[in-house]
Amino acid sequence: MNEFEKEIQSKNNDVVDSIKGFAFSFIFFLVIFAIGVIVSVAGS
Repeated sequence: MNEFEKEIQSKNNDVVDSIKGFAFSFIFFLVIFAIGVIVSVAGS
């Protein structure tokens, strides 16, 4: 047996963690895009 499998650090579900990571990155790029749109509209 692998020695790392004996002492598990976090027992979280990987699906939940991947959904969180996707959501946070999606929201981050959405905010960057929204700021760009606001600057573009304000500049024109």
